[in-house]
Amino acid sequence: MNKRKKVCLISSTGGHLSQLRQLVPIVKNENFYFVTEQHTSTEALKEKYNVYYLTQQDRKNINFVFVFLFNILYSLFIVLKERPTLIISTGAGAVLPTCILGKLLGSKILFIESFAKIDTPTITGRIIYKFADRFYIQWEELKKHYPKAKYKGAIY
Repeated sequence: MNKRKKVCLISSTGGHLSQLRQLVPIVKNENFYFVTEQHTSTEALKEKYNVYYLTQQDRKNINFVFVFLFNILYSLFIVLKERPTLIISTGAGAVLPTCILGKLLGSKILFIESFAKIDTPTITGRIIYKFADRFYIQWEELKKHYPKAKYKGAIY
């Protein structure tokens, strides 16, 4: 019996999520779900897909530590419940707990550095680069920061 992979598509809101949604045709035949931040712009996603919502976090907010701790615990719940075989992410910060916990529990990690970053790496990218199974860049200029990354062009 050919068992489908369980794929987690995770990103923050905005452009990161827009990029991630471009990958749905690639995983449409797999058992996949989204994890993103709760925001008015992400509400419609649940009408079409299986979605988990993290609390939107902002490093400059005074409550960041509490929101981040909540997201870590909720990410652990999601990873333990879903047991993804593959986690695909385009960033940003809210994805770190899921990627780290997933890796510790045996998931493969595929990270795609943001299309918006042409010359400089993201904080999330620099961290996940150290343990990702596959790491893609959308601009060749980023090879100087991620020498082992693969360049396949832009998602768009």
